[in-house]
Amino acid sequence: MKAGVGEEVNFAAVLVVDGDTVLASASELSKAAVQGRVLGESKGPKIDAYNYKNKTRGRRRWGHRQHYTTVEITAISPAS
Repeated sequence: MKAGVGEEVNFAAVLVVDGDTVLASASELSKAAVQGRVLGESKGPKIDAYNYKNKTRGRRRWGHRQHYTTVEITAISPAS
């Protein structure tokens, strides 16, 4: 799912817990809806990795930064 900053997004509910009630079965969750709004995008910390093979001078270095999306949940309706 690709959404820009400020756009509304809908999620499929996996488990809904509201005080004393718990919705966990597929038939109950098919009626549930979760809505949110994208607040921004960021990158995680830089992860450096390094391979080295002894006696052959084989070496390889690479890095990775995971992309994250910040989402604010605006509404959870157990039975929409």
